[in-house]
Amino acid sequence: MATILLIIELFVTLALIGIVLIQRSEGGGLGIGGGQGMGSFMGGRGTANLLTRTTAILAAVFMGLALVLAILGRGGNPTSILNVPPPPPAHTATAPAAPHPGAPLAPLPAAPLTPINPLPAVPTTPSVPTK
Repeated sequence: MATILLIIELFVTLALIGIVLIQRSEGGGLGIGGGQGMGSFMGGRGTANLLTRTTAILAAVFMGLALVLAILGRGGNPTSILNVPPPPPAHTATAPAAPHPGAPLAPLPAAPLTPINPLPAVPTTPSVPTK
């Protein structure tokens, strides 16, 4: 049912946009409601009344459908996001507790000092003869 109402809402929206664009504004706009260009079908006054009335009806239908869709979208169990507890954290391992700011630092464990990239030994005698 909500899908049908949503499709009707789409058509009402498109019709409302079209009707508003057709209306003559004070500056002329895209309006077709001129008395000379229309012939004898409708005068400028009759077109303005028809378009104004149509706009009001479409706007009322649009607002009514929007309210109905909002009510249907809430579902049967209205809840507030403030009443729902937050989800648990993604990781299950607990981090170690941080020390108190005034507590002394614990000594680091002693590890043997080995160079990561030892330099090659430099030969004492030159490998190329000097003379």
